[in-house]
Amino acid sequence: MLELRPTCENCSKELPPESTEALICSFECTFCSDCVEKLPGKSCPNCRGGFEKRPVRPKHLLVKYPATTLVTFKPITKS
Repeated sequence: MLELRPTCENCSKELPPESTEALICSFECTFCSDCVEKLPGKSCPNCRGGFEKRPVRPKHLLVKYPATTLVTFKPITKS
């Protein structure tokens, strides 16, 4: 079950369960589309995997399978 993380890990932009701007990698690292556009190769800075659009969970299923409220904040630092 996907966690549906509530924010972008880089800029903290809110990404509610119905957001179409959320992108995830295979480890569920979650970024907004604006931040992904700025990443080298548009790949995950944590695992180097590719991003896909995060699916939208239907509202009727959010009652039984809610999105996580835990925020992951790991801003990308330029080397």
